[in-house]
Amino acid sequence: MSVDGVTKVSSGRGLSMRSSIGIDATHGRLPSHGVPVVGRQNGLPILWSNGMPRPAEATTGRRFQLVLKRALDVTLTVSALLFLLPLLIIVAMCIRITSDGPVLFRQVREGYRGQRFVAYKFRTMWMDMADPSGVSQTLQGDSRVTPLGRFLRRTSIDELPQLLNVLKGDMSLVGPRPHALAHNHQYAQLIENYSGRHKVKPGITGWAQVNGFRGETSENELMEQRVRFDLAYIDNWSIWFDLKILLLTVKAVVFPKNAV
Repeated sequence: MSVDGVTKVSSGRGLSMRSSIGIDATHGRLPSHGVPVVGRQNGLPILWSNGMPRPAEATTGRRFQLVLKRALDVTLTVSALLFLLPLLIIVAMCIRITSDGPVLFRQVREGYRGQRFVAYKFRTMWMDMADPSGVSQTLQGDSRVTPLGRFLRRTSIDELPQLLNVLKGDMSLVGPRPHALAHNHQYAQLIENYSGRHKVKPGITGWAQVNGFRGETSENELMEQRVRFDLAYIDNWSIWFDLKILLLTVKAVVFPKNAV
């Protein structure tokens, strides 16, 4: 255990991660498996469990903010679903008319503390070309995407069914975007503290997305930058930060960048 700011933790999958949080020398302790588990971030202790970050008991103020975040998620999501219901029905009908297959695309993703859930999106690809595993990223001009799908992706309308994930509690309106399982496993081995993104619920939008890091990430450097923005969001999270990101998201939808 180091007191000067860096701790290495190895998970059961043989991955090594280096955390930028400092170890509290007076409160640090060892669990039964012998790995240092207590650090501090924003004044709160962080526990490590099987290589995954797990927030320790939060302060009363922090708990109140988390309750407020959930209330904001539910209130805005219900309002959005009611307001957007005619659009959602029209989009669903257009998908059924223009291509064979289901309206929704379902894919298993990893969320808070690595818990798996089924994420929903409007289907934007031809059924015989879709990759359910998500290994093959969607590229600019990808022939697998239907003409309608290109419009849905460019306007981010394809993400709207994830409002159902927010209602279910699997996701939040704001947070790091959930990636396909294959990409999670790949990048966890390549990018330092990648799994730190799982300290919070994934979101429909996030700090990385409103800063232009969305869509295709064909180079590791692009994903590294996205992860840096995700971790910065987690480190500086507040309700006001969420509201700022939501407002910037509206701007990004009106003037889209990097959508494929």
